[in-house]
Amino acid sequence: MPLAPGEEISAEELQLAARNHGMPLEALRHDITPVGLHYLLIHYDIPVVDPETYRLTIGDRKLSLDEIKALPSVTRAVTMECAGNGRALLEPRAVSQPWLLEAVGNAEWTGTPLKPLLEGADCLEVLFTGLDRGVEGGTQQHYERSLRPDELDDAILAYGLNGGPLPPQHGFPLRLLVPGWYGMTSVKWLTRISFLDEPFTGYQNATAYRLRQAEEDEGTPVTRIEPRALMAPPGVPDFMTRRRFVEPGPTRLEGRAWSGFAAIERVEVDTGDGWREARLGEERGWRAWTYDWDATPGEHVLACRAFDASGRGQPDAPPWNLGGYANNAVHRIPVTVQNG
Repeated sequence: MPLAPGEEISAEELQLAARNHGMPLEALRHDITPVGLHYLLIHYDIPVVDPETYRLTIGDRKLSLDEIKALPSVTRAVTMECAGNGRALLEPRAVSQPWLLEAVGNAEWTGTPLKPLLEGADCLEVLFTGLDRGVEGGTQQHYERSLRPDELDDAILAYGLNGGPLPPQHGFPLRLLVPGWYGMTSVKWLTRISFLDEPFTGYQNATAYRLRQAEEDEGTPVTRIEPRALMAPPGVPDFMTRRRFVEPGPTRLEGRAWSGFAAIERVEVDTGDGWREARLGEERGWRAWTYDWDATPGEHVLACRAFDASGRGQPDAPPWNLGGYANNAVHRIPVTVQNG
């Protein structure tokens, strides 16, 4: 049930916000997000898993963690973003994890490519089941999501993060990683991979993570990450409001941009006199950008937006939907420029 503008965050939402956390936007200055700063969303409870007895079931096969680690491995920098990032900025807003802009991170994931393990499977969809269990929609369930085989070409069974083992909160001992898709797709604490001859109708596919305008709408599924640029907040913050204070003069603005559809092709910045193109840096998961601003005394609103090679860009105003998903509206930062 959406809340009207001005309605307070409930104790239940505060509880969710305390369990989950976003990446502080100043961490955009890191090429690879440190593990402790990477955003985190946990739907149910974190399972305790014994790696010695752990087995992944794939169809009629069972693989131990050691057997999975013995398979060919890859390490990839992948930007992951929660589908609800920006939810709390919509009006009316959905009652759920109250994300602002910080539900993102860019990490180096190590694992084995999934595609070779699916060879010979003749199915309509592949279902991924996690060990985590909870109640949603009035039904007790494991967290489960499905994808078509052709949507899994780049997928990885990940067991490492930033050069170390996968932490418990990120899905230890094994998780699915689907680059380019919103984070709900990458099932954590993976325990089973099943092959389906018909579409999966479980809660996480058929009810949650769908773009709907009303409860009765069937909606369309949330899939790949829409293009987005975020700016590392310049200057220093006020403790409570986080409003930024910048000294006059040459100021380097910087941030990252990413898209799940195509490579980032352009980032633009507006410091109050119209959109200007930023300089693009290396692409390593997300893509770095910089812009040099001559900060003059007074009040300013800085903005940035990204465009990818598929022609997608960021809207000026957020697209509203019932669940508060895929809000990739232009990022704006109010800034006060003053001496001292």
